[in-house]
Amino acid sequence: MKNPIIILAAAAMLTACAESLDSLSTRVYELAKVQFTAMDARLSDGQTPRSYDEAADTVINANIRWWCSGYFPGSLWYVYEATGDESIKTLAEKNTLKLSDICSLNTDHDIGFQVNCSYGNAFRVTSDSTYLPVMEAAAAKLAARMNPTVGCIKSWNSRQGCRYPVIIDNMMNLELLMVAANLFDCDSLRQVAYTHANTTMANHFRPDYSCYHLVDYVPETGEVDHKQTVQGYAHESSWARGQSWALYGYTMMYAFSQKEEYLAQAENVARYILPELPSDGIPYWDFNAPGTPHEIAADAPGCPDNYEWKEGEAVKRDASAGAIMASAFAQLSRLTPDKALAKQCHDMALTQVRTLASEEYLAEPGTNGDFLLKHSVGNLHKNNEVDVPLTYADYYFLEALHVLRK
Repeated sequence: MKNPIIILAAAAMLTACAESLDSLSTRVYELAKVQFTAMDARLSDGQTPRSYDEAADTVINANIRWWCSGYFPGSLWYVYEATGDESIKTLAEKNTLKLSDICSLNTDHDIGFQVNCSYGNAFRVTSDSTYLPVMEAAAAKLAARMNPTVGCIKSWNSRQGCRYPVIIDNMMNLELLMVAANLFDCDSLRQVAYTHANTTMANHFRPDYSCYHLVDYVPETGEVDHKQTVQGYAHESSWARGQSWALYGYTMMYAFSQKEEYLAQAENVARYILPELPSDGIPYWDFNAPGTPHEIAADAPGCPDNYEWKEGEAVKRDASAGAIMASAFAQLSRLTPDKALAKQCHDMALTQVRTLASEEYLAEPGTNGDFLLKHSVGNLHKNNEVDVPLTYADYYFLEALHVLRK
């Protein structure tokens, strides 16, 4: 019997750009089956994978309360859907059910990520109604975080210096509300999503359609207190993953609602992002960080004064932002009536996927802590998860392949 790891290692030596999309996808899915099966074997009942410390050769796991706990089961569902491998379906079911009690916990806005990526994909792929009660309960819990005066769902439960923090990431959680609104014929969930998207569109974006990471509101009046970019280089810089959340969020909202204002927002965000990207499509962790083509001055508002920038550190690429963008660009290319923009988005999605499937970013089988992608950035300011694999990078990479192959 041939060793699948040897076969995969040989396949990985192919030049990604010379492959057809089908061939590339098959190579990635076969790698995912090997990596994810090994990863699952190390997880306890209450664990989900988080990242990998290469220096210590240690996989870092988390419990289900971690904001990304839905991504590993979601990735397994994408691999099962593409391959039909029943052993992967078994793993997907097992890891999805780990989140069965998520609604009983003291959660925040990330319950959308947690449940829609796991239970949402489980129901989408299988049509098994036993997944629906958790989805319905989670959507209700997420909607209950809406303050009608502010017009937004509160993101973090607490943050020093903030009273009602709302981050651009929260646009992604609206997908659970839109899915649940359709499944359970509940227009109130849909209206919560619309209200949040509208308020975010009004307050999170600069005139060029780049976005802040966080907007803090006065909960009694709904007024904006201040704006900042928590995980980017500076408050007025464009943190790459934040731009990807914005692109994905408004593309998704248009796909569900057919509201032209959401399509226009997604198109404008895309037009901002596209010229900022390197030729291989994988963004710098912040579009304006030192060493990037569009760096801003060190004395720009909000630039850090307590962080020593090491040579080369500021120009790290973020595979997770690239993967999220690839999925969003692929979807937007199918939705926009602007043919020129559609081609740009489709071409960029293909470029990003091909780059991520290259030796530079895609792991060799049996390496990288059994994650797929290398070179993602979590929070560079805190030196937390810098140049490492991250579970959401794998998820959106697989989702991008799913959309492109349709």
